[in-house]
Order: sequence, then C-alpha cells, then structure tokens
Amino acid sequence: MRSISIFGATGSIGESAYDLLIRSGGAEAWNVVALSGGRNISRLAEMARELRAEVAVTAYPELVDDLTDALAGSGIAAEAGADAIARAADRPADWTLSAIVGAAGLPPGLRVLERGGALALANKETLVTAGRLVMGVAARNGAQILPVDSEHSAIFQALGAENIDNVAEVTITASGGAFRDWPLDRLEAATVAQASTHPNWAMGQRITIDSASMFNKALELIETREFFGIEPEKIKVLVHPESIIHAMVTHRDGGSIAHLGAPDMRHAIGYALHWPDRADLPVARLDLAALGALTFRAPDETRWPALRLAREVMAAGGAAGAVLNGAKEQALDDFLAGRIRFTDMARAVEAALDDLTRQPGFTTSPEDLATVLDWDQRARQSAAGWTARHGGR
Repeated sequence: MRSISIFGATGSIGESAYDLLIRSGGAEAWNVVALSGGRNISRLAEMARELRAEVAVTAYPELVDDLTDALAGSGIAAEAGADAIARAADRPADWTLSAIVGAAGLPPGLRVLERGGALALANKETLVTAGRLVMGVAARNGAQILPVDSEHSAIFQALGAENIDNVAEVTITASGGAFRDWPLDRLEAATVAQASTHPNWAMGQRITIDSASMFNKALELIETREFFGIEPEKIKVLVHPESIIHAMVTHRDGGSIAHLGAPDMRHAIGYALHWPDRADLPVARLDLAALGALTFRAPDETRWPALRLAREVMAAGGAAGAVLNGAKEQALDDFLAGRIRFTDMARAVEAALDDLTRQPGFTTSPEDLATVLDWDQRARQSAAGWTARHGGR
C-alpha cells in the first residue's frame, strides 16, 4: 500500500486529489500520512477522518483547538503552524502532493526532496522562487519531481524519453481568463468579483485572479524554464480559449506533439499519482466532432504585461523569480483588499523588480531557503510601498 501526503488538501487541487483517492479505494487502498489545510477546519477534519490520516495540520496556530476538537476520538494527531507543516513533510511518504498556494509551499516541498521523496508539484512558486536550489536538492537526494500543473504535466507527457536537444519550441496555452475579450479601457475598473470568475477551470480565488491578470502564465513560463531546462526564447504562450490543448512540444524536424484533454485537474493529478503507469480516471473523454473547432491567438502583452515581466525575470536570473512572486502575492493581497486596481498589480510588481534589481546579491541565485524567503519579504515590502504611494487613485 503506497503512502500519501497532501499539503493544501482543502484547496481546489487538494479536493481533486481527495476525490481520486476516494474513488480508488480511499483508506483501504492508500496509507495517508499527512493532510494540511487552512481555515476550513471542518473540511480538513472530514478528509482526515475519511482517509484515516496519521496527522492533520492547519496553517493557522490559532485554530489548533478547533482542529483538535474536530478530530476528537479519531486517533488522528492535530497540529498547527508552519513548523508543524514542515514536520509533517518530514514524515516518510512514497508520494507527496504540494498544493499549498504561494511561497508558503516552498519549505515543505524542500523537506520532501531532502528526504528523497517523490514530490507531485502543483505549487508553481516552488520553482519560480528557487528553481536552481530546488532542482539541486532533488538531484542530490535522488528525489523525483512530478509536474502537476496541467501545462507542465502535458509537456512532461509529450516529451516522454525525447532528448531535450531535439526540442525546438515548447508552447503552453492560456485560456485568457475572465477578461480575455474585455476592451482594454475597462480593465482599470475590473472588480474582485469579476476577476474571480473563470470561463473554463474550477479553481480557488487567488489563482483565478492570477489567470485573469495572466500572472499564473508568467509563473508557468518561468517554471517551464526551471523544470525542463529549456531556453527562454524557445518557450511560447498561445491563447486558447477552449483549454483543450494544454501544451505542445515542437521538435527540430518541424513535427509537434500536443497534449489534449478536458479542462479537469484530475488528469494531471492522476497521471502523477500513478506514474510511471496510467490508471482509469473519472475524466471526460474528448469528442472532437462535438467540439467542432479549436481557436488560438497570440497574447497581447499590453493587456497582460505579466508575460513581459516573466521574460525579463528569466533574462535577469538570480533572485528575480523570488522577487516577482513575492511582489505578485503582495499586489494580489492589495487588490483583494481594495487598495489598488486590477491593472495596478503589474505596476506594483514591475516597480518592485526595478527597486530590488539594484540591491546587492540580486544577480545571484539563492542557495538556501533563508535567502529565498529574505528576497520574498523584501519584494513584498517594496510592492506594499508602491501601494502606499499610488493606491486608491
């Protein structure tokens, strides 16, 4: 029986993983070691009881008593806080899903890799903020990273055993999010509620807004570079409103292999869960005749300046990824709180990059977690400073 841990169990990715585990036998088929979640204590406890987890951890220390009460009599340990999440990541497990949103997912992911575990990576920020560090830790400890983002899972599958030197180009697709067809002059006034609705995917609020701003695709560009070692100029983005083709690999002989599938995260999660084998999954099969047509267009970097910022970050290297992500997370917090407008998020991130580029050490890739988190905090402070100066206009 394989042992499993899920970090970020109560988010959209975690819920999809839970669904797959339950459908494939639940606690009778899987040995669930650890589950972590946020403020949804009742759901975290319900999952932990159903899967008979060894430990359940909430990220919020003030909620530990609520979690303890919810698990009373189950024999499941209740813990809370970042240190508890790290300890849970140290528990041996054959397969660990990293689905915590944001830079908070980096520390437990590193702990998994340090013990040589298999890390199913849905947390984009792990590679964006610390790609060289993360890949180095994995290599030194013989750990396996399996991509769970739909785009990177698609690239992973399309590449197969292909020599990376034969790859001429990789294309990741983007739905375009909530505002792909909005007139540009309307974007300044876009509300949180409007940005929180996705036309194709069922996701959490933060990543849905990141889709609308295309910051999620910016992170995925950097993630593609870090995971596969593909030169930035070979990584393309294509707006594909139907979200059927998730990625495409073009080879030096001109042929391309595309990965197609319904917009359902259970495919990428299930592929990573059963890798290197495949299993039956509860995912809709494509009916291309019913679809009739697929459409594509080039992205407009005036509408989505995040894509330009991602390319600048890849060119800069060093700590630029950590700065981009930290500033982005702060800017998103400020948008959610009503302190800045939708279009101000990219401005705040660009200002933070401009600000921190001049600081000593920026051009050096972080070699440890403390350095990554230091740049993350500096980026947040810089973006918050921009909001204090320019917000509420």
